[in-house]
Amino acid sequence: MDAPYRIRSAIPADAESLVGIERRAFSDPWSEGSFREALTSPWTFGLVAETGRGVAGYLIGREVAGTGEVLNLAVAPEFRRRGIGGALLGAGLTAFRRRRVDEVFLEVRESNISAQALYVGHGFRPVGQRASYYRNPREDALVLRLEMEQRA
Repeated sequence: MDAPYRIRSAIPADAESLVGIERRAFSDPWSEGSFREALTSPWTFGLVAETGRGVAGYLIGREVAGTGEVLNLAVAPEFRRRGIGGALLGAGLTAFRRRRVDEVFLEVRESNISAQALYVGHGFRPVGQRASYYRNPREDALVLRLEMEQRA
């Protein structure tokens, strides 16, 4: 059976949809300008999961000097628990492999157990903590790292 969504590259015109999801997913959301900047930068990329009803989720990634970072990953509340987050993360890791990164990092709220489970399920491991990294509400972040295996 085909997935009820497709993953595609994000474009600057998607910024309004992304910020709409962002505002419902996070207490300290990115601005539309931040999304537009990320989607036009040569060292970042965006992916969206698109359904017949519009954008259901997104991933923003960055690569610098052989290191990747998942900057942002969110799924609209009404589309959660359908595998979209995992599909976006998998597609993002494929994009990082194409860019030949050696490792990928990300930060996640200590209280976000479901996101941590998603990342650990894809091979990420805790490597550190950032005190008071999140502002609203103030909370520590766990730093997770994935060592990339390059495929021929």
